Amino acid sequence: MTSTPHHPDLRSQLETLATEAFRPELAEIDQLPTLDITRLMNGEDAAVAAAVAERLPEIAAAIDAVAVRMARGGRLVYAGAGTAGRLGVLDASECPPTFNTAPGQVVGLIAGGPDAMVTSVEGAEDSPELARADLDALALTADDTVVGVSASGRTPYAVGAVEYARSLGALTVGLACNRGSALAAAAEHGIEVVTGPELLTGSTRLKAGTAQKLVLNMLSTITMIRLGKTYGNLMVDVRASNEKLRARSRRIVALATGAADEEIERALTATDGEVKHAILVLLADVDGPTAARLLTESGGHLRAALAEAHG
Repeated sequence: MTSTPHHPDLRSQLETLATEAFRPELAEIDQLPTLDITRLMNGEDAAVAAAVAERLPEIAAAIDAVAVRMARGGRLVYAGAGTAGRLGVLDASECPPTFNTAPGQVVGLIAGGPDAMVTSVEGAEDSPELARADLDALALTADDTVVGVSASGRTPYAVGAVEYARSLGALTVGLACNRGSALAAAAEHGIEVVTGPELLTGSTRLKAGTAQKLVLNMLSTITMIRLGKTYGNLMVDVRASNEKLRARSRRIVALATGAADEEIERALTATDGEVKHAILVLLADVDGPTAARLLTESGGHLRAALAEAHG
C-alpha cells in the first residue's frame, strides 16, 4: 500500500515513538503468575509521577498563563481523541461540582463527539478539519485556552486543534508523552511527559494515560486555586447538588470558621447555601448581602474579601 502526501507512512512514524516501543523482556508476560504481572504493572506506574516531576516548570508556566486568561472570562478547552479525549472530558465535567464553574467555562472536546466517550468513532482522530469545526462551534476568542492532549503527540485532531486555536490568538498548550512531538511544537506551551514504552506495546491508556490524568488534574486544580476558587486547601466554591455535597459544605464551613453547627446552618441559610459567602458571614460578622458584595468586589477571592471586611 503506497502512502500519500497527506498520510505519511504511519507505521514508520509509530516505530520512532517511545510510547509505541516493543519491550522484548516482556514478551512472555502472559506466562507469568498474576501476582507477578501486578507487581510489574505497579512498578511501571510508580515511574509516572517522576516523569511528570521533570516537567513541573513547564506545567506551572502553562497554569499561570491559563489563569490570567480565565480571570478575564476566558474558557479552558481540552481537545483530544480516544483516551486523551476522554480524560479531557472527565476533567472538564468535574469542574462544575468541584469549583462551581459556569457551564461552558471548562470544556472537553473529543474527536467524534459525545458518542466517542463510550465507543470508538473510526477515523475521527485523523481529522484536523473536525477539530476546527468543533472549535468554531465554541466561537473561540483570544482569552480562551486550548489544551491539545495526545500520547503520541502526533494525533491530527489534537495537533489541528492547537494549530487552529493559535491562529485565532488563543493560548495553546500541547500535552504529549513523547519527545520532539508535533503537538508540543505547535503549542505556545509544550509539555512532554516522557513515560516510555508501555507494559502492553502501544497501549497508551496505561502509563501515558495516567500521566495525562495527573497533568490535567494540575492544570484545572491549580488554575482554580489561582482564581480564588479555594480557601487554603478547602473547596469553598463546591456546588452542593446532593446530600453528600451538602454535608461536605457544612464541614468545609466548620473547618474554615470553627463555628458551631447551629451558626453554620444559619449562615448557609442566609447565603442560599453558598459556602464561600457563609464563611465570610461568620468570619467577618457581616450579613448575606454584604458578603455577596464583598466577594463580587474581590473577584471571588475570599482572602481579599476578608481583608476588605476587616479593613
